[in-house]
Amino acid sequence: MKVYIFFADGLEEIEGLTVVDLLRRVDIPISIVSITGSKRIIGAHDIKIEADTLFEDTDFTDAGMLILPGGTPGAKNLKAHKGLCGLLRDFHAKGKYIAAICAAPSILGQLNILNGKKATCYPGHEDQLSGAFLTEEHCVTDGNIITSRGMGTAIDFAMEIISVIKDSAVADALKNAIIY
Repeated sequence: MKVYIFFADGLEEIEGLTVVDLLRRVDIPISIVSITGSKRIIGAHDIKIEADTLFEDTDFTDAGMLILPGGTPGAKNLKAHKGLCGLLRDFHAKGKYIAAICAAPSILGQLNILNGKKATCYPGHEDQLSGAFLTEEHCVTDGNIITSRGMGTAIDFAMEIISVIKDSAVADALKNAIIY
């Protein structure tokens, strides 16, 4: 399954890079997609990251999962991108996997993707999870939607994604390898 993770200026670097690193360790193809028009992204903590591709140059027909890291103002910048929001709506309509962490689940709530789904997010964003059944669990999968709370749950989030794409045995082996 091909995975795409979307980076915008102001992303929470740990939430984005942890997912990319751990998925690549278990040979899950993941591409960092910049929505900024430039491959260079500047994170919320002034870490410079180079994306693999630009949104406008990417064909998402092979995608099996889309991932949204949070951060301030990263999540707000993702929400403002009309092309990404259209892609998320299309994925939801087709029942394909969407994963979001920290403030990014609020994007899914605002797009009515969380209706009837169990979901979690960074504290203070709950009112934006329209239609969701809220939980404070570190990471939640409900059908094709995976949500997680924030930077401190980034490894849990990545492991859940690995469990969904491969299986829990692969995630457990990686947990043991990284002393988690």
